[in-house]
Amino acid sequence: MREPATVERDEAILRGRTVERHDLRHADGRRLFVYGDLRGDLTGLVDVPAEPRAVHQRHDALTDTWVAISPSRNDRPHSTFDARTSDGVCPLCPGGPEVPFSYEAAVFENRWPAFVQDPPSVGADQRLARSAGRCEVVLYTETHVGSLATVDPAALARVVAIWRDRSSALWAESAHRFVMVFENRGEAVGATISHPHGQIYAFDRVPPFIVARVDALAGHRKRQGSCLTCAVVAEDDGAPERSIVNGERFMVAVPFAARWPFEVRIRARRHGLRRLSDLEPAEQVELASLLREVVARYDGLFGFDLPYMMVVHEAPAGVPDWHLSVEFLPPHRSAELTKIRASVETAAGQFINDTVPERSAASLAAVQVDRRTEQAVPSVVVPSAVTGG
Repeated sequence: MREPATVERDEAILRGRTVERHDLRHADGRRLFVYGDLRGDLTGLVDVPAEPRAVHQRHDALTDTWVAISPSRNDRPHSTFDARTSDGVCPLCPGGPEVPFSYEAAVFENRWPAFVQDPPSVGADQRLARSAGRCEVVLYTETHVGSLATVDPAALARVVAIWRDRSSALWAESAHRFVMVFENRGEAVGATISHPHGQIYAFDRVPPFIVARVDALAGHRKRQGSCLTCAVVAEDDGAPERSIVNGERFMVAVPFAARWPFEVRIRARRHGLRRLSDLEPAEQVELASLLREVVARYDGLFGFDLPYMMVVHEAPAGVPDWHLSVEFLPPHRSAELTKIRASVETAAGQFINDTVPERSAASLAAVQVDRRTEQAVPSVVVPSAVTGG
């Protein structure tokens, strides 16, 4: 049973009040942001030695793209926690090396990053570049078992608020050209820890796939004089066979040219809603509700927690026709089989989808979900000023 003070605080969040953020630092200098109650500190915590700063980028001359090199990522921890017996060790649970005390939600700078704020020098070799940026880990909850489909409404709202707060801060740093919130769930997509969490990366250059999207938007604007993304939303609206949810503020559908089996995109309807920071209160509420519904449909599709890659696509600077979107990319094409990016897709970038998008959409739309909590998902605004320590 929850303490009365906690119940009162959660009810305040449900009414749309703010949530506190507390800024701390580990002994190695990495930042820790605790959202909600501050229930402890980092005093006496013995930090695991920081990873060797061998990170750098290498230029691929034949494609004119950059590849991030981060060999220490092979040393990342794996969770041995068994939810059935509550035995084992999870580095993201309270008492672990990142948050040594109980918490509601938290963000910390990755101990094994691919991009760092002050990367090592790479010398005069023009084929090399410093890996400037940031890599942060977002802990949705202290509870080891759960997902965006199962956390309580206050916790889900807090996750959206954290995304807005941290992405806004990262976009504001002049060294960053692109910021991406994402989640990898399940071993099938490379997740090594099952604790509910996501990540945020800030890049010092715009990644190639994003450049291609920006070019497509600019090309359409030049040829047609209109917004390509608005046209895509309208096209999805007119295709009920691919629609999952016709939200008032967001459109949820399987893309016409889906690359992944059961790929789903939550796309903003409003022209001008380009980043998470642009979300109005009602849009925050609907987005949180749709995140819950999409993940719940995935989990009901084959009767198990479906692994997926999820990315939040915000607009790079100076791209007015970009609409905020959340894209889910699950690898499973059936309960037993997963899609592998094989030779043609990996080497040529030519995706081959083993499923028909309309059939995938029909399967997802047929999943029964509990919408009783939909209106209970609140809007939470994180204060810009740090309060509480």
